[in-house]
Amino acid sequence: MTSNAIKDLHKLGQSVWQDDISRDMLNSGLLRQRIDEIGIRGVTSNPSIFQKAIASGSAYDDDIAHLLGNDMDAAAVFQTVAVKDIQDACDLFRPIYDESAGEDGFVSIEVLPSLARDTAGTLKNARTLWQAVDRPNLMVKAPGTDEGAPAIEQLLFEGMNINITLLFSLANYERVAVAYISALNRRNDAGQPIDRIASVASFFVSRVDTAADKLLDANGSDAAKALRGKVAVANAQLAYERFESLFGNDTFRKLAAAGAKIQRPLWASTGTKNPDYNDVLYVETLIGPDTVNTMPVPTMEAFLDHGTVARTVDADYDAAHKVAKDLAALGISLDGITRQLENDGIDLFAASYDELLSGVDAKRAQLAQVSGDD
Repeated sequence: MTSNAIKDLHKLGQSVWQDDISRDMLNSGLLRQRIDEIGIRGVTSNPSIFQKAIASGSAYDDDIAHLLGNDMDAAAVFQTVAVKDIQDACDLFRPIYDESAGEDGFVSIEVLPSLARDTAGTLKNARTLWQAVDRPNLMVKAPGTDEGAPAIEQLLFEGMNINITLLFSLANYERVAVAYISALNRRNDAGQPIDRIASVASFFVSRVDTAADKLLDANGSDAAKALRGKVAVANAQLAYERFESLFGNDTFRKLAAAGAKIQRPLWASTGTKNPDYNDVLYVETLIGPDTVNTMPVPTMEAFLDHGTVARTVDADYDAAHKVAKDLAALGISLDGITRQLENDGIDLFAASYDELLSGVDAKRAQLAQVSGDD
């Protein structure tokens, strides 16, 4: 039997979620095919993904045309068509959710990027999305920023599944892991069920190398050159080390005895951006139990073609610590890199969302013109 590297990852405790969704994938059966044949176990989305899907074809034209007569702005139109896709994808993944007892089969939709620094706004928008989609295997993506963290704990306490995004630093990762544990403790103390509350902590990977490599190149020393392409993986592996500590202690064991699930680290931004690096670098180096890797389709296809499956994420913590130590010795602040990446990520998602709304408005104008011509 031909080996399937994606399914082999699952045997080692890592689930693969596809970082892409579109109406065409749903209608053509392509997404179902990837579930059945490749073994993907979830889907993530963001405004950039929807922007490309809506702008690139006609799959959404009928829905948008149907809404022309309604007094809805571009944001409301987008949410309406996006919710439909997310509902359909949730239904498609529901068998995985059921057979895995709520471990997998999730589909993620993101709160408005403009709310990354707005606790109250994140709470309101997340509740709106949760109610609109109305599926148990939905995950609402909320930012792990200073302002997002308290909203995340409250949303989890209310019983929502949360995909915590925009995590770059170890401190922010630890904060949202603690928020998850705190929310479960609060629910448990209140006599509320905790066995179906699910969360992933989306730790971004490749962007760290993109930023770090620029600083290393500017330094120019042999020591700096030796660290190129190593900082992102080391950072993620150190996050996994903290994960093992946080979810392997007595506090969480008591919650697990009451049915609590581990909040899995999810490796995000795992497509290799530097063509000089292995195109599956951020997959092969971060394989291990209780993790998720959300892959762009090209990365998934590359890993299926030539990826090596072996437990690597916790194979050499000493080496990961050495990378962090050597970076600091060069006067390069990893905290500074991750702070800037968080700010840049917020700006990037906000720009994608603005572009998305402009695309919706352009599509509405085009369809209104066609309707008027008829």
